[in-house]
Formats: sequence, structure tokens, C-alpha cells
Amino acid sequence: QVQLVESGGGLVQTGGSLRLSCAASGRTFSNYAMGWFRQAPGKEREFVGRISRSGVGTNYADSVNGRFTISRDNTKNMVYLQMNNLKPEDTAVYYCAGQRIGAYTNTGTYELWGQGTQVTVSS
Repeated sequence: QVQLVESGGGLVQTGGSLRLSCAASGRTFSNYAMGWFRQAPGKEREFVGRISRSGVGTNYADSVNGRFTISRDNTKNMVYLQMNNLKPEDTAVYYCAGQRIGAYTNTGTYELWGQGTQVTVSS
């Protein structure tokens, strides 16, 4: 079973940047497409972006498209979320997740979840 651990969250000012990392254990990491989700207080968990198993294909939510970039390194069992031009509305707990099949925006299709890392953007 693959386990996921996120890191890299923190406090940043509006317009700043952060890079989140997600470390995966296990030898089957490359079998999973990886997604990033976020959840703000009082709100539902929402899709941020995803990357295909090979890393060639990516998709993003409209709210982050052009500001966030997902990448992965299957040799290191890592996936990353580079966040630029951060806004206060990006404040949330960010989760990485893994799926083998299903609609990539749907949280219910993801089998693996990390514990989350807090991102706070001050205005």
C-alpha cells in the first residue's frame, strides 16, 4: 500500500510562492495518477489539479490555472505543487491524493490521501 506525506506548507504574503511536496512510500507509486485538493474552513474539499501517471498530462482548476504547476518524479516517488502569485483565497489545507481510475476532479475516486499541509496567505 502506498502512503502519502505532504510538506512545504506555511504562511506567505499575497503574491508570494510556495512549493508543496508529497512523498510516497511503496513501489507502485507510478501506477497512480496524483491529484492535489484543498479544503478551507467551512468549505468542501475541492480539486486543485492532477498529473497523469507518466507526468505528461496535467489538469487544473480554473481558479489556479496559470498560477499553480504540478510535477512528479517517479524515480523519487515525489509529486510537487508549485504555487505562484498566491492569493488569500488560496488559504486552505492542501492534500495530495492518488487514484488509479475515475474522474480526476472527484474526491471519491481517489484511494490514497495524505494528512494535509496548511497554507495560509496573508493579505
